[in-house]
Amino acid sequence: MIHKHTISFVHALRGARYALMTQPNYRVHACCSILALAAGFFLHITKFEFLIIIFLITMGFSIETINTAIEQTNDAITEDRRDAIRIAKDVSAGAMLIFAFGSVILAILIFYPYLLNFFIKAGS
Repeated sequence: MIHKHTISFVHALRGARYALMTQPNYRVHACCSILALAAGFFLHITKFEFLIIIFLITMGFSIETINTAIEQTNDAITEDRRDAIRIAKDVSAGAMLIFAFGSVILAILIFYPYLLNFFIKAGS
């Protein structure tokens, strides 16, 4: 039983590594995530705000990974242009875009007061 779970974990890590190594948007998300965490530490955001940031990062990686899986699955079916496949790919990419917009809005709401305070103190 444990061996089965270990194998599943290895496959999952391989999938995450594949996404990181082959998908430019995955790497952009990783860079933005590191930047958001560093800003959180630097600006001393609250524990609850960190939880929100970590949740957004985790959900972003999850949605981007599902998007990659949908794209790869459809490419495995056929690389011919088909409306149904284009729609599936567009919709899955749209899900990530919607999430990214929401995440940016939440990040602005979290970081804006801290950045404003930082610049006010720096200007004094």
